[in-house]
Amino acid sequence: MLKPTMKAVICTKYGPPEVLKVELVEKPIPNDNEILVKIIASAVNSGDVRVRGLVVEGFMKIVMRFVLGFSKPRKPILGTVFSGIVEQVGKNVTNFKIADEVFGITGFKFGTYAAYIAVSGKSTVVKKPFNATFEEAAAICFGGQTAYYFLKKAKISEKSNLKVLIYGATGSVGTAAIQIAKYYNAEVTAVCSEQGKELAKELGADKIILYTKEDYTKIPEKFDIIFDTVGKITKKQCAHLLNDGGIFKSVEGLEVASDEIEQLTFLRELFEKGKYKATIDKTYSIDEVIAAHRYVDTGRKKGNVVLRIAE
Repeated sequence: MLKPTMKAVICTKYGPPEVLKVELVEKPIPNDNEILVKIIASAVNSGDVRVRGLVVEGFMKIVMRFVLGFSKPRKPILGTVFSGIVEQVGKNVTNFKIADEVFGITGFKFGTYAAYIAVSGKSTVVKKPFNATFEEAAAICFGGQTAYYFLKKAKISEKSNLKVLIYGATGSVGTAAIQIAKYYNAEVTAVCSEQGKELAKELGADKIILYTKEDYTKIPEKFDIIFDTVGKITKKQCAHLLNDGGIFKSVEGLEVASDEIEQLTFLRELFEKGKYKATIDKTYSIDEVIAAHRYVDTGRKKGNVVLRIAE
């Protein structure tokens, strides 16, 4: 008897976008503690293209080969975020039912560039915002949870009237960081390109520095939090801009944002209250995954690039 198959994107080896192939693979069967989700949308983010191309420096390249696989990813179906519909529920799962609309993050388990995924009922998956499309739900996951993690680590929720500088303010993490910082009533200075100026303003940035026209390190202001959302600056470069007790955070380095249900619940509540917008630059079909990765590789995306999985 033939086993059911599904469409998925396979990363055949590390390299340029062309190493990705759309193939038919075996459809997962959920165990008693899992749910089977029909994936409607995923997203292509900076983390995905780094894994695909093994884009890390020096010794970290060796470390990442140990973590991910030496010549190719040992988990060949990439993708870390998803939104979709619960199709099957394991007998031990009590928090989901068939037809629930959900969104979630898989982290280093990957697997979301596929028509279906089986995940634990206790993993980082929750019901999606009732007022979000599947594309919007997928778009708010990666940037939203990363920004929330680092801003919480910087204690944004513990103090009032903070001044926050966000470097790389119009990527998936940056657009989320602006909105989350504004939710906590911070004064936000966004550093971005000329092309991102209007988006940063629309999302609530109080001040905007165009890095093509002004050196942010020369401004007279000081900040309580500086958040590098793209891994392009160091604390040494901007330490003089920090207030006493000020905190520098960057997505570059050994600190990795953990995936927690609380983060997705927070994002869902903000979205449902109209306090958070999904920023979608482009949407591609699963068959256009190479084009999607090429676009993200340019470094010019604004917000998120969504991958539509369901046809």
